[in-house]
Amino acid sequence: MKTSMFVASTVLLALLAVTKAQGQVSVDVAKITCDQFTAYRITDPRNIAIWLSGYYNGKRDNMIIDTQVFNENYTKLRDFCIRNPQLTVIQAVERLFSPAR
Repeated sequence: MKTSMFVASTVLLALLAVTKAQGQVSVDVAKITCDQFTAYRITDPRNIAIWLSGYYNGKRDNMIIDTQVFNENYTKLRDFCIRNPQLTVIQAVERLFSPAR
């Protein structure tokens, strides 16, 4: 009985150690290039676009999501990034969606 309890404890500790070994991955969104964005090198580009949408809407205190507008803006951003792979995604967003000065 003691042996099986020891084995069970060891297995449980090993599983916990494996879980803790998986670290978080942090991404500096300001450094993501359009090339990385369109080539799925970081994650699905829609995930990045969703984060960016939340970030910029949060800065404007806008709590409403218009999914049609989001899809249109995502398509504009993707197409712009395909044509300008050397830019960062943040630069692309600012060029596309910043109000004219």
